[in-house]
Order: sequence, then structure tokens, then C-alpha cells
Amino acid sequence: MEKVLVIDDDESICWVIRKGLEKAGYEVKTSGDPLAALAEAKSGEYPVILLDIMMPGMSGFEVMDQIVAEDKAVIVMTAQGTMKNAVEAMRKGAYDYITKPFDLDEMVLVVKRAFDDLNLRGRVKKLESLVREEHDIGNLVGNSPAMQEVYKLIGRVADKDVTVLIRGESGTGKELVARALHFNSRRIGKPFVAINAAAISADLLESELFGHEKGAFTGAISTRPGKFEIADEGTIFLDEIGEMNLDLQAKLLRVIEEKKFFRVGGSVSRAVDVRIIAATNRNLESDVENKKFREDLYYRLQVMPIYLPPLRERMEDIPELVSYFLRIASDDMGFQRREFSAEAMKVLVGYSWPGNVRELENMVRRAVVVAPGSVVSEKTLKSVMAGADERPHVDDLLRDSLKTKVRSYVEKVAKTQGGTIYHEVVSYVEKILIEAVLKETCGNQVLAASMLGINRNTLHKKIKELSIPSIVWKRKAGKDR
Repeated sequence: MEKVLVIDDDESICWVIRKGLEKAGYEVKTSGDPLAALAEAKSGEYPVILLDIMMPGMSGFEVMDQIVAEDKAVIVMTAQGTMKNAVEAMRKGAYDYITKPFDLDEMVLVVKRAFDDLNLRGRVKKLESLVREEHDIGNLVGNSPAMQEVYKLIGRVADKDVTVLIRGESGTGKELVARALHFNSRRIGKPFVAINAAAISADLLESELFGHEKGAFTGAISTRPGKFEIADEGTIFLDEIGEMNLDLQAKLLRVIEEKKFFRVGGSVSRAVDVRIIAATNRNLESDVENKKFREDLYYRLQVMPIYLPPLRERMEDIPELVSYFLRIASDDMGFQRREFSAEAMKVLVGYSWPGNVRELENMVRRAVVVAPGSVVSEKTLKSVMAGADERPHVDDLLRDSLKTKVRSYVEKVAKTQGGTIYHEVVSYVEKILIEAVLKETCGNQVLAASMLGINRNTLHKKIKELSIPSIVWKRKAGKDR
């Protein structure tokens, strides 16, 4: 039963309120002595407190100074002639106020609304806590001295709302750091938008970032917002920023300095409030010296640099990383929990891992798939690692038919599709690639996703989007039997 505490030196008021609230299903305690009631008011036993302002011994304001908290709702009771006191109470954090003499039904309604709001606030707080936990620094695995320094930097800068530049080799987990920064900042609950500058052609990247107006270029059949608009009030993560061309770097600099941008083909300046987190595996200092990266942009991004060490510089983290990836892989694929033998673990620790944490994760996933039992032996691991260097490359999978298919398809699409040719051809090639990999893995989507370097859920989504029938890989499996 929800509990209400009433503090008022007028016994008749307390009696009326108690009767009204008890009838509505609440448990009520009343007190005419604010000093005596203060301990109960401070406790968490009574989430809603009805409090009179004018009382002997201690005023309602003095009580509020000691009890107003996020997990309580204080409803102030005041006489008509002291409305300025009500205003002051609201400034001090009161949930609401009711005037004397009050309507009992109205008072019960205010109390009900207070409990509803407290419950909603609690649910939101719990959801935020879950989101923070999911993207917490704890998801960056490792207790080596190098990673401890990374955690300290994240903790210091997460809520400072400054621009951050994350440096490190490919596969070290730069996006994980960016997400940890966002989900531990004041912008939690707002969008986190990631874009890889190296994965999008220079011609399309400006439109992806800033959006475009209808008719801005061939194929722009409608107005479309860009990533900066989508990320408004949140965070935008610009991965591989060193791949951005100089013209676009200048426009990005304008956004950082003025917090404004123009859509492609637009003449209206648009304001935006985003936190920018960038990442690169390039030597930007060398690029600045060679005029490949703007010096002014470099210093704007370098407000707070975070360096992620490669895995070879924190080899002591490998056992913990392996344990983490084993748990995730086993849960994702529905396998019995696996473990690596001591000999296999020595092999992992002795390898240089040029692909860093990403390579280690993929290796663990493949080992989980092929291991015949609950323990990944040294023999199984070495077999998997040897196969990693002998996997079919894109050229091997596609060279026989890709050029001919794409050439004929381009000729066909160019005559009918006009400005949408890029998207049409990309989808076509994507389908050919995924079909080839699925054939190679005999339909094993876990291995296929690993070969493609994408998430298994992403692969499943692509199979549906591109209408790839299961017969594609069943033929290969049947042929190999």
C-alpha cells in the first residue's frame, strides 16, 4: 500500500486529509510536530509528503531544505494569502501545491498524480541504468595498465561535452569507447549516430552528413536530413575521419565552430547541437604536414585525445577477453558454454593479433563453431588459425562472373534507372557477394558473417532484404557431400 505523510499543526486538517486518502486506498500518517516528523520525512518510507508552510518550531521551508529529493514528492499546503510562499516552495523543489481551504477530491487527485510521476521517474531511471550498464566502460574488457588509463580518461571526459579524438589501430574498439562516452554523458537518451567516412564515397559523404534538398543533384528526388540533423542533441561518431577530403573537412570545421551547416543544395543555415567524437587509425600529424588534413580541424578535434593500445601492447588482457567472447558467442549461437585449454590459451597469448580485438573475437567465434566438445583444444585452435589465412578472398569468390554480371547490369540499369544507378548496382553486387559467401560456408550464417566482417543479425537482415533463397547454399552443401 502506498504511504503518505501529512505534516500540519492543524489537527482538523490532518483528520480530513487522512480520512480522504484512506478512502482512496492510501496508508496515511499525520504529525503536528515538524521536528518529530523529520526523521520519517527523511526516510524512504513515505514517498509523498503533504507539508504545511506555517508551523511553530520549524517552518515548512526548513523541513523542505532537509528532505526534498528525487525519490520524494513534496506537496505544499498554503493559505490563499501566502501565494508567494507557494512560489518559493516550488523553487525549492516542491512537486505541487494546494491552497487552503482545499477540495478533498482535488487533493486526492494531486496525490495520485504524484505517485504516478514517481513511478514513471523510477522506470525511466531504471531504463537509463540498464542502458548505461549495456554501454558502460565495463564492456571494454581488460584490466591492463594501458586499459586502466583509457577508463580513467573516459571517466574524466564523458560528461564534459568536449570534442574527443580516439586514436588507435583498426579493431581496437574505438566505437565502443565512443558509445561509452555517449551513454555516460548528459546526452544519454538522445541519439548516438555513427558514420564511417571510409565506407562512403566522397561524393555521397557530404549528403550523408548534412542531408540534401530535393533536386540538389541527379537522383535527389526528395529532401532528406543528414546524420547531423538526426543526431541533434545527441552524439555523432565520425569514424575514420582521416579519410575525409579537404573540402568536406572545411565544412565540418564550420559545424564545430558555429554549430551550423547547410544541406547540399540548400540556402538556409541550420543550427545543430551535437557532441562530436571522431576516430582514426591514421597518423594525422603526418597528414597535416603533407597537407592531407587541415591543421585547424586537427586541433579542433584534438581537444581531448584518447589512445587505444593495440592488443599486442596488452597481451595480459587476452584471457579475460577470450572469456568474455566465449560467453557472448555461446549465448548468441545457443551452444554449450565453451572454454579454451591451457595449451590453446598459450597459443592465443603468443600470437601478435594484427587485427587486434576484432580479430580475436572472430577467432573465438570460429573456434566455438568447429570445436567438437566443450573444450577448444590446441589442435582445434591451430586448425582454425591456419584456416584464417586460407579463407577465400573476394577475388576468389567473385572473379569468374562478377565483372561480366556487373557490366551487363550497369548497362541495363543506366538506361532505365537514371540517378539511382549507384544504389541499384551496390545492392546487386552485395547480393552476389553474400550468395557466394553463403555457398562457400554451406549456409553457415555464423561463419559467413565472420568472413564478411558483419554482425550475424545484419547478415540475416540482408538475406531477407535481398531475397536470397536458401536453395543458394543448399546446392553447395549437397554438392560437397
